[in-house]
This record gives sequence, C-alpha cells and structure tokens, in this order.
Amino acid sequence: MARKKTRNTKAKIVSAAWKLFYEQGYEETTVEEIIEESHTSRGSFYHYFDGKDALLSSLSFLFDEEYENLSEEIGEDDDPFETLIFLNRRLFQMVENRVSLELMSRLYSTQLVTKGYRHLQDRDRYYFKILRSTARKGQEQGRFRGDWTVNDIVKLYALAERALIYDWCLCNGDYSLSDYAAKVFPAMISQILKEAEEQ
Repeated sequence: MARKKTRNTKAKIVSAAWKLFYEQGYEETTVEEIIEESHTSRGSFYHYFDGKDALLSSLSFLFDEEYENLSEEIGEDDDPFETLIFLNRRLFQMVENRVSLELMSRLYSTQLVTKGYRHLQDRDRYYFKILRSTARKGQEQGRFRGDWTVNDIVKLYALAERALIYDWCLCNGDYSLSDYAAKVFPAMISQILKEAEEQ
C-alpha cells in the first residue's frame, strides 16, 4: 500500500509539472506552482526531485502512466498489430496535447549527449513491458514473424516511434505528429508481421 501511495504522489507531481510546462512554458513554471497544482507538499517534491531540472527526465514516467491507462482499453481478443497501432496513436496524441515541442526537443537532445543513465531506454519501464507482452502475444497467435525475437519486435517499434518524434521536433512541429504517424507508422512496423517473414 505504501508503494502505491509513493507512486501516486510522484505521478501527481510529474503530471502537474508537465501540465504547467505545457501551459506556461518551462522557464516560467516555478517549483511552488508545481507543488500547488499537484496538491502535494514541498517535502514530497524534494523527496523525489532535486529541483525543476530533474523533472525533465520524468517524461518517460508520464509516458508510462499513459500506457498504463491505455492498457485498460485493450481487450483480450484485440489484434496485437492493431494494439500496437492504437498505443502509438494515443501516445502521440498525448504528446501533442500535453508536451511542448521545446521540452520534447530538449529531452531528446539531453538523451543523446548524456554519459549516464538514459531513462528512455530503461527496459524495466512499463512502456517496454506492454510492448513485450503484445509482441509475445502476436507471436503466440502466429500474427507476428517467428524468426525475430520479442526484443527485435519491440526494438523496431521503439525505433519507429523515436524516429517520428525526432523528425517532428526537427521540423519544429509544423505538422500533426499523430496524423502523420497514422499514415506511416503501420508501414514502418509492418516487418514484424508473419507475411513479411515469408517474403
């Protein structure tokens, strides 16, 4: 129970911070405003984060929270390939509506130059867990190719997502990320399908 409370407190702070970053901008948002918006305490904030800059690396936490919420909408009988398309579409809609382009660009640039821990690559994230589960299900059903490992399938999915986000940032967000992905993402990951193995 204590672990769940801890997770909920951290989630409140992260969600509040990114909401304010999106609405007012990163520079204009103060720690005090984040505390007030999250209905937490100063002690709770500094228990999880050294300061506002530390929240930049919490975007993966926000993504994982979104994936956990989305997992509740996935049915047992849903097609695994369609599940992956659904997850991508909804995540990208969340990015467009809750994460500023400036902060997304900053996050990606810091991940490129960091010498230490790259949180986006953490294989224990819920993001990777749901992708592995879906990839395994697709293979068990004979929907996904069997000559690739589950990790190969997950890697292609994550690579395609990062490529689309990177290009969107590079183009300064001059098109809808989710609409463009709806057109090209299925083709980008179609190599995971069983029929691709047989070609």
